[in-house]
Amino acid sequence: MSSVQTAATSWSTTFLSGNPRSQSRQEYALIVLNQPFEFSLLRRLWSACSIKCCADGGANRLYDTLLAKHQQVKHYLPAFIKGDLDSIRSDVRTEYANLGVSCIEDRDQYSTDLMKCVSEIETREASDHVKYDIVLLGGLSGRLDQTVHTLSYLHKLRKTRPRTFVVTDDNVGWVLDSGEHIIRIDNSVMASNCGLLPVGVQSTVLSTTGLRWNLNEATSSFDGMVSTSNATESAEVWIKTSEPIWWCIELQRSWPDARSGIDTGLFNRIATLVTACMFRADRLATEIPEQLEQLFEQRHD
Repeated sequence: MSSVQTAATSWSTTFLSGNPRSQSRQEYALIVLNQPFEFSLLRRLWSACSIKCCADGGANRLYDTLLAKHQQVKHYLPAFIKGDLDSIRSDVRTEYANLGVSCIEDRDQYSTDLMKCVSEIETREASDHVKYDIVLLGGLSGRLDQTVHTLSYLHKLRKTRPRTFVVTDDNVGWVLDSGEHIIRIDNSVMASNCGLLPVGVQSTVLSTTGLRWNLNEATSSFDGMVSTSNATESAEVWIKTSEPIWWCIELQRSWPDARSGIDTGLFNRIATLVTACMFRADRLATEIPEQLEQLFEQRHD
């Protein structure tokens, strides 16, 4: 097994685990895309990444998410907003401009807003003498054509920027190039459901360990077998693929808050319960303790 691990490319997702700067020396760049996301996920990624930017309408998503959670916009300022700027609202553009954020208009019709942001990051890498791993917030939900663009673009990027991750409220995914890979599973933020998707290739031959349904030199293709709805059963998953594939794994819907250790899902349910009971004072004394006890019992089952 040691020879396998030596030859394999190692993967981890420290940018999801609370305070990754204290755990990893790798620098990350965050690109916020024009798709919805939860503030709890944004906060984790924001604290993990050294440089943050928005792809055009992603600025609307960032701005609206902050206001909805009563957060100060000035505490979450992107380094730049770039794209053809046909999606960013005028009020959002004005607000960020007044706060000193650079809005870069690029009307190149042969590249998307995502591609333009990656190009800008590469320009800054050259001047700052740093190499970022890129994290996309959004890109795997919403419009199907935009999702396919994300899948296609990262497939093309794998040679020049192999460590580009896509994160949504539900999943994290990235491209595994041909060869062997070791993926470290962080169960504090990851659920078990996962998939190995032969996107952009005619077929691939897969072998795995650490999954519920492991593969042994199995051919995978869109016309044949695709390993979806698989599940992790180990702290490490080993994958060998003859061609590039997409790896994706589900995220926990309720995870500890990075700063306080609070389970945000549990906290939100408690807050909803208390709010609902505030207008029922006659039952307040008995109803809240009983239902809180039920919530904590469910949590520890």
